[in-house]
Amino acid sequence: MSNPTSVAASHTTKRALIVDDSRSARVILGRMLEGYGLAVDPAESAEQALEYLKQTRPDVIFMDHLMPGMDGFQAVQVIKSNPNTATIPVVMYTSQEGELYASQARALGAVDVLPKTVKQVDVSRVLYQLRLLAERREGRDARTASNSSAGTSNKSFDEVTFDTPAPTVGEIEQAIRTAMASPLKEQSAELRRFVLASLEAFARRIGTEIKQATPAPSESPPELPLLVPPEAPETISPKWPLVALIVAVALLPTAVLAVLYTRTLQSTEDLMRSNARLASLVEEQHAQIVNLQQKPEPLLPANGGITEQSAALVKTQTEFVPYGEVPLSGPRSDKLREILARLKAEHFHGRLQIATYTGNFCLTGNGIEGYSLAADDLPAKRCDQIGNPFDESLTTPQRQSLAFANQLASAHRDADVAFTIEVVHQGHQTAVAEPDPEVASKMTARELNRIAAQNNRVEFSLDSTP
Repeated sequence: MSNPTSVAASHTTKRALIVDDSRSARVILGRMLEGYGLAVDPAESAEQALEYLKQTRPDVIFMDHLMPGMDGFQAVQVIKSNPNTATIPVVMYTSQEGELYASQARALGAVDVLPKTVKQVDVSRVLYQLRLLAERREGRDARTASNSSAGTSNKSFDEVTFDTPAPTVGEIEQAIRTAMASPLKEQSAELRRFVLASLEAFARRIGTEIKQATPAPSESPPELPLLVPPEAPETISPKWPLVALIVAVALLPTAVLAVLYTRTLQSTEDLMRSNARLASLVEEQHAQIVNLQQKPEPLLPANGGITEQSAALVKTQTEFVPYGEVPLSGPRSDKLREILARLKAEHFHGRLQIATYTGNFCLTGNGIEGYSLAADDLPAKRCDQIGNPFDESLTTPQRQSLAFANQLASAHRDADVAFTIEVVHQGHQTAVAEPDPEVASKMTARELNRIAAQNNRVEFSLDSTP
């Protein structure tokens, strides 16, 4: 790792500052970051880090909490109060845990909290969210472009990830099939012409040999002496075994083609039957999705008044979470604000439960550079992973945005709120049934991800039981 007072080597190299009084903690995290191509600078204290920031601007800061002198929270306050450093993302790298600590860190300006027992997948997720893996992606795109054609410009990380996605296995397979269809068709026609020409040539050759082997009858037999018996004509042995062998060799390619054609027909019939079964399954899944996408009934009665009997009949309201989004953020925060205002106005007594659920998506990628949704036409059996590694890597505090956490905290402090709020993570519990593995292996990524999108959700439900 470089010296804390050194200046950034290049504007294209991402730089990280690790602030920790523990040398072993700095070394462990530094090696992980250097594995992603980041330049790493260490600082043993918050005071040393602030001196470093006067000369150098890193792309991310990993800040310990408990240090001699100024602690991590105080250092974050100083960094965020300075206009020159306020926009630098700060990640708390500490042994402190708990939802309250994470909320305090985010309130001060930290974008995330990593434990001292950090895993590589946690570091990869943070760097992916902060878009600090662009250099690795651009390097890979540059190598691919230089091998394919000269003069093709490299794409930026944002363009590759969001605007023009890199071709997936499904897209490459489709391109190969399209490119090879015409040559294979021409090769098949050429093979048929070759077989027919060979048969005709063999037939002409056999006919010529038979004509040459048959002697022409003489007009007048030669006169022989009366005392000398005529010599018996020489017997010409037929060449039918050779002819049969030649015909068999000539017909061998035709027999092979006939067998291949028969097997192709059988495979086509099997595929048609499989497609019919899949079409039926897709129609059933589509019907379930349409029912789920219908406008949910209001969480509270329209007349405003709510009793224990009416609250018990209220249906659960569902909000779907796109892959890669924090479950309790964005539209889910807006829905929570609406529900809290309504319950407070109606003086609701009971419990509001907010449950998060995880869907299993068809993904391509790896644990180092992250996963993304597979191309729609990719066969499901070619998915690099079926699951939701992004959601599974989140801790309980990380499932909530700062706005969502602040709403919950305000509701708990509000004296007029007469109900309790419970936030739980239920894991993988399906709302739309998933196909069994045998059927799923014959589906496409689009069909699997459409089911997973309905299971990746947040449910708001009321319980009027005291």
